[in-house]
Amino acid sequence: MKQKIAITSLASLSPLGNSPEGIWNNYLSPKTFISTKNVNGKEEFVATIPSGLRTTINDLRQSDNKYKSLDETVLMAILVSRQAVHQAGWKEGEDFGINIGSSRGATQLFEQFHQEYLETGVTPTLTSPVTTLGNVSSWVAHDLKSTGVEISHSITCSTALHAVLNAVAWLKSGLSTKFLVGGSEAPLTDFTIAQMKALKIYAYQEQDFPCRALDFEKTKNTMVLGEAASVACLELGEKENALAYVSGIGFATDTLEHNISISEEAECFQKSMKMAMGTLAPSDIDAIVMHAPGTIKGDLSEYKAIQKVFGNNLPLLTTNKWKMGHTFGASGMLSIELAVMMLQHQEFIEVPFATPQVKGRALSNILVNAVGFGGNAVTILLTK
Repeated sequence: MKQKIAITSLASLSPLGNSPEGIWNNYLSPKTFISTKNVNGKEEFVATIPSGLRTTINDLRQSDNKYKSLDETVLMAILVSRQAVHQAGWKEGEDFGINIGSSRGATQLFEQFHQEYLETGVTPTLTSPVTTLGNVSSWVAHDLKSTGVEISHSITCSTALHAVLNAVAWLKSGLSTKFLVGGSEAPLTDFTIAQMKALKIYAYQEQDFPCRALDFEKTKNTMVLGEAASVACLELGEKENALAYVSGIGFATDTLEHNISISEEAECFQKSMKMAMGTLAPSDIDAIVMHAPGTIKGDLSEYKAIQKVFGNNLPLLTTNKWKMGHTFGASGMLSIELAVMMLQHQEFIEVPFATPQVKGRALSNILVNAVGFGGNAVTILLTK
């Protein structure tokens, strides 16, 4: 990219908390934030937000009659968007675009309303409007009184990074100078967890780290679901308050061999990483925040793609899903947050059970990967 895109603020609400200081301290800790939840009479692994943040969500729901019927996916997006816009110094009513997506959308309400329909044969009046995916960005725009374009989408687990792609296109076209991007997901419902278990990719073994993302020797799938919302404020050009810069974007789609798979050597990631790097040499990349969902094939195929692109001189590799689970549509922005924090603090966050890596230089260029069902890979290059 000839012109950088500045990240002028980041905000998230996740199992790691809500404040930048608290989130970073939790990254420095070797502990996982995965716990258990009763699902249909059985304890299942999940990563939940802290109880205090649940109270904050409920307070927002009760603060205005309009918000009482909204799904947690939307409420979390509103909370982090308020925080990000405030940190960036954007004003209420300002002209900026919004693209916040979700893989599943209003999962909690949809399941609740469907159950009511099965039991009574009728649905509540607001069933359709409050379970529409477009709800996310529309309600954020309403809350912030913004006047720019509003976009919501679902591109499975690469949703948040596709929001970045969209924003970059709008900013570089001159149609906008500021964009709020990210993802929000509240998937810890019985039916959603059952879907993941049906795919035989969900963690079930009792161990210190239930999700073994970046363990390339594991013999069992270990994906765990988490809930979160995360957004970033993007602005065109260099800015004094920039936390980091989006210096490259890449995207590609695999030729599918199965409904949920990507190719054995993740050709989509090979293409997206090369595209995002642009004129940079592989040796210029200091680290990669991998998608690494904790599944055998998912982790290994991405790793093989990295080996194909970087040869024997691999960058530092990390992921955050062993710590906070897989948050579907929000996961890519949480990975960007981790990358930005590592650039700011000049400290690499390792996966405690992964093979140790040699850290010998400053962090300047970090790639962030995401992919979802359908093999729709995205890579973002972040620079200090």
